Amino acid sequence: MAAEAKYSIVREVGRGSYGVVYEAIVNQTRSKVAVKRMHCNVPENVELALQEFWALQSIRRQHENVIQLEECILQDGQAFQPISHRYRKSDSHLLLIETCLKGRRCMDPKSACFLWFVMEFCDGGNMNEYLLSRGPDAQLNNSFMRQLSSAVAFLHRNHIVHRDLKSDNILISHRCGSPIVKVADFGLSKVCQGKGNVNQHRFSSACGSNFYMAPEVWEGHYTAKADVFALGIIFWAMVERITFRDGDTEKELLGTYICQGKELIPLGEALLENPNLKLQIPLKSKKSMPDDLCKLLRDMLAFNPKERLDAFQLEVRIRQISYGKKRQRSVS
Repeated sequence: MAAEAKYSIVREVGRGSYGVVYEAIVNQTRSKVAVKRMHCNVPENVELALQEFWALQSIRRQHENVIQLEECILQDGQAFQPISHRYRKSDSHLLLIETCLKGRRCMDPKSACFLWFVMEFCDGGNMNEYLLSRGPDAQLNNSFMRQLSSAVAFLHRNHIVHRDLKSDNILISHRCGSPIVKVADFGLSKVCQGKGNVNQHRFSSACGSNFYMAPEVWEGHYTAKADVFALGIIFWAMVERITFRDGDTEKELLGTYICQGKELIPLGEALLENPNLKLQIPLKSKKSMPDDLCKLLRDMLAFNPKERLDAFQLEVRIRQISYGKKRQRSVS
C-alpha cells in the first residue's frame, strides 16, 4: 500500500457505501491488521472519514472493547503520508490535513485522495454473524453485554458518542479462546468539545440505522443516551434471537421491532408515534430472561431520555443482573 511496502493487502473482507475494509499483513512482523480505505472525493465522504479519524485519535488510552487505530495514512495520488500514530500525535498537523481535505480535495472528484485506517485485526467477523451461527448461550450473552456496556461508558467518558451502534458494527476477536467484542465503525460518531458530562451535549442531525435509533433521534434532538437505546435494542435481540431481514442487503440482522400487520416498525419510531406503548419484554418466552433483565431493558428503552439509564449507570446495573451468571454449587 505504501511506497515502502509496509503493508500487503491479502483480501477484501467488507464493503460499504463509504469505504472498503481489507485484511492485510505488516510485512516486517507478518502480523495481521485490518485496513479501511475511505475515498475522500466528495464532502460527505471527507466528513465521515474525518469523524472516524478524530474519534479514534482522541482516545488517549486504550480499551479492550474498542477497536484500536494503529495509524492513519493519507494517499494523495501516488504519495502516501502517515498522518498519525498511536504514539506520535500533532494536533496542529492533523488540523492542517483536515483543512486540506475539506477545502481542496473534495472539489476534484477524480483525484486519488484516500484515508487509509490501519487497525487491529478481528478474526471472528461481526457480532451479528457470530451469534447467528451459534445456539443461544446466556453466559456468552452476559459477557457481551458487560463488554459492550463497558466500551460505551468508556467512549462517553472520553466525550465520544458513537451514534451508529448495531451488531454489524461490533467485531469479534478471539483471545485465549474467549471472544472479545470490539466497537468499531466511527464514521457517524461525534467528539464532544469541552468538559463536563457528555449527556449535556445536544445533537440535531438524525443519523444511524433505523431499527436502532432512539425516538428522539427521529425528531432530531438527542443526547448520548441514544447510544444506550441502541444497546437496549441489541441486548434484547441478542437474548431472544430476534431478527429481521435487511431490505437492502437481504441479510438477517439482530434487532427488535414492532409488527404492524406484515410491516416491521423500528421500535424508536413506534415509541415516537405512541409514547405510552408498553413493551412486551420478553417477546418470545418468559424463560428467556429473568425479571431483573426485563427491568434493565425497559430502563434502557425508555421513551423519555430523562427516564433512561445513561452509559455510566448501565455499566453498574449490568453487573448486578442474574441473567447468564454461573450458579454457585452449595457445599454441605
